[in-house]
Formats: sequence, structure tokens, C-alpha cells
Amino acid sequence: MPNSRSCSISRRTLLGTGLTGLVLPLPALSDAAYPSRTIRVIVPWAPGGAVDTMARRLSQKLSEQLGQPFVVENKSGATGTIGAGEAARSAADGYTLLAMDNTYAMLPYLFSRLPFDQATGFRPITVTAFSPILLAVGEKSPYRDLASLIAAAKKEPEKLTYGTGGMGSAPHFATLAFEGAADVKLYHVPFRGAGEAVIGVLSGNVDLVMLSPGSALGNIRGGQLRPLAISGEHRTAALPDVPTFAEAGLPGFGVINWSGLAAPKGTPDPVVRKLQQEVSRALAAPDMKTFIGELGSEPGGITPAAFDRLLKEEEERWRNIAATAGIEKQ
Repeated sequence: MPNSRSCSISRRTLLGTGLTGLVLPLPALSDAAYPSRTIRVIVPWAPGGAVDTMARRLSQKLSEQLGQPFVVENKSGATGTIGAGEAARSAADGYTLLAMDNTYAMLPYLFSRLPFDQATGFRPITVTAFSPILLAVGEKSPYRDLASLIAAAKKEPEKLTYGTGGMGSAPHFATLAFEGAADVKLYHVPFRGAGEAVIGVLSGNVDLVMLSPGSALGNIRGGQLRPLAISGEHRTAALPDVPTFAEAGLPGFGVINWSGLAAPKGTPDPVVRKLQQEVSRALAAPDMKTFIGELGSEPGGITPAAFDRLLKEEEERWRNIAATAGIEKQ
């Protein structure tokens, strides 16, 4: 597997672009009234996951700022390609957006053919949040720390099961990266969304789940889920008692999730820039900073160009994971 450097977003990318508050100079729009009607935000996953949670709260904020409804529509299935395909076929006028995450960069290594051009089908707008990955088990699990779970997985390969939002989803690839870093082999149980994967752990049908904190905080605070480790260089304020993977004895794992917004190719520059400006303004608002912090995440807001560079870095990173794991394209 790739080393920790290849499994985490580079500090140069984050520090060089900045996470928050980036506002681009806004040229005159071809349509000064934009937006003048409802904007659809397609989430290509089932409700309840981190992407859905972030998209809904941000849409509410953007509706307040711009005076037009931002309406979230869940179009799940086929590892996010159903929703992404619908968004790609939409008019390039800024009134249909795609809420995406790491998974988008993984699609070329999962499918021989896609219903859109993955490389050019969308115009990146901005990252909305950067989120660490946590590994959690159910409250009745015998594993109380990461070391005991890894020891059990080494002793009996593929006996321990993990749930994800689907084959090729961001949690699936993150768990593959974990397998490589820990030198273990787990058994994959795909669900239709991250929310269902969490239910699988809660019901005892699967042993563990890897996901962003925002998808699990309620169950963690309620005692139904037991987090064993979280990615990143430091602990998150939302879960101060959860050690980092390095602190838990696995310094080789450093995957960070992200979520973002994109528009169909051909969307005019002024529209893309206005959307980035408004998202950045929304993310800088005190209530949004509090909301994102409570999810254990950090606000995005990077420029479209920086987001495009990040996508290219991610594609290279996950190409290595897919090759090492022997994932066969569908």
C-alpha cells in the first residue's frame, strides 16, 4: 500500500490554498440577476451521510444569503454515478449543482464506462469541508482499542466485517487504505449509504465502520458507537477523548475526507465564481463554523483552481489504492 504521505491530503495543498475565507474578485455577471429561481443541489447518496448533512446545512445558509431556495435532492445508487449523471446532463446555467466527495476521484478505477466524462463533466466550485475519518465499533463490541481490533484481524483474516455506503465509496477506499497500513484483511459489506452502514454496526450485523464524524456523532454521544481512532495530525475538539491513529499505534494511516460542490461543464465563469464567493462567505459565518466544528470537520472555501488541483491529486492517490487492492472495474 502507499505510505502515509500518499494517503493524506498534502499540507502544501491545504496551506497553500487556505481553508477558509477565500473570496475571488467578482466580475460582472452575464446574468446580473443570478440566481433568480430555485437551485437544485443533487446529493448522489442516501440521506444521513456526511455529504448529505453538509449539503443540507450549507443549502439553508445559501438560501438565506441569496434569497432563492437551494433544494437538496437525494439521487443515490451505483456509487454516486446515478446522481452525478443526472447533474452532468443538466443545463449548465448554475441552477443544478452536484454535492460530491472523495468518491468522485475514485470513479475511474471502479467503472469501465461512466454516464458522463469524469475528467471534464463538471466544473469544480469549492470544497465545503475537510473531515477526518474515524473507525468505530458497536457498543457491544469486544474491541475497546485499535490495537485489540488489529490483533484480532491479523489472527483471523476476513472474519471481521466492515460496512460502507457502497462498493467504491469513500469509506470503502478509506478502509482499503487502513487494511494496507495495518497489514490486515477485512470483509466488506456494502450498503446503500453511510447511514445504513452505521445501522449495520448498531444492529451487530457488521463489526466496524469507517466514516466522517458527522455521520456518527449522535450515536457516539449516545453510547451506541465506540470510536477507536480518528485520522489527522491532532484530535478533534468534537471528540477530544478519541486518539488519532498515530496515537493508537498506527502512524501509517492519514486519510482525510472532503466534500464539495461542482457545476456541469460549460457553466459560465461568473456563475462559478459567484457560487464560490457565496459558499466561502457562508463557511466564514459564525454559525456555520460552529456547525462544522461540531461535526469534527474544518471549513473549506478554496478556489475553483485549487479544488481542481486537489481532485487531480486525489485521482492519483486512489489509483494506487485501487491497483494495490486489485479492484476490478465494473
